Amino acid sequence: MKIALVGYGKMGKAIEAIALERGHEVVLKIDEHNQNELDKEHIEQADVAIEFTGPHTAYDNIVKLLELGVPVVSGSTGWLEKMDTVKQLCAGKNGAFIYASNFSVGVNLFFELNKKLAALMHPHKEYKVVMEEIHHTQKRDAPSGTAITLAEGVMETYAELNKWVNDGQPQKDELLIVSKRIDPAPGTHTISYTSDIDDITITHTAHNRKGFALGAVIAAEFLKDKKGIFTMKEVLGL
Repeated sequence: MKIALVGYGKMGKAIEAIALERGHEVVLKIDEHNQNELDKEHIEQADVAIEFTGPHTAYDNIVKLLELGVPVVSGSTGWLEKMDTVKQLCAGKNGAFIYASNFSVGVNLFFELNKKLAALMHPHKEYKVVMEEIHHTQKRDAPSGTAITLAEGVMETYAELNKWVNDGQPQKDELLIVSKRIDPAPGTHTISYTSDIDDITITHTAHNRKGFALGAVIAAEFLKDKKGIFTMKEVLGL
C-alpha cells in the first residue's frame, strides 16, 4: 500500500515507522515546508492519505484530499464542528473517510468498556461521574478528542447530562472533564464514579505513540479500495 502522510511531526514519523514495518511505502510527506505539494500530481501516487495535523489546518486538508479523490484517515482534533460538511463532501465525491479521536486499539476497546460501565452505573444515583485527561504540554486542544469521545459515550446513557464542560464548576446537567498538561505524558484518560461509600475508576494510560500509529495504519489498510464513511468500530469489528 502506498501512503501519503499529511502532517509529519512526531505522530507522522511514528506512523511512518509502523507503516514501513508492515511493508507499506510512504510516497508523500507533507508538512509546513511543502504544503504546495498537496496537489493532484503528488497525491495520485497514494492509495490512501493519513492526516494528522492541528485544529487550524485539519479541515482544509481533509477537504482538499477528498476533492482530490484519495481515501482519508484523519486523527486530527479540534475541527469537529465541521464534521457534517466533511461527511456530505465525502458522500458527494463517492469518497472514503475514517475519523477517530484516537486510533489506538486499546483506547477503542476502552471506549466500549466506558459505555458498558456507564450503563451499569446509571441506575445508582449516589455515584457522581467525573472525567480527567492528562497530556503533554505540546497538545494544543483541551479537552482531548479522546476525552470528548468518552464523554459522549457516558452521555449516551446519562441523558440528564446535556453537555460536557472543561474544568470549572459544572452544573447539574453538565459532565466535568478536567484537563491537565504535564510532560512527558503521551495520554491518560480516567472516568471516575464517586460516592460517600466508595469509588469506581477505569483508566487508560498510553506509554508511547506506537498504539496510535499502529491503529492509524490498520485503519488505512481497512480503508484502501473502499467507499463510504467508517469508524474504528468497523475497522476492529467491535
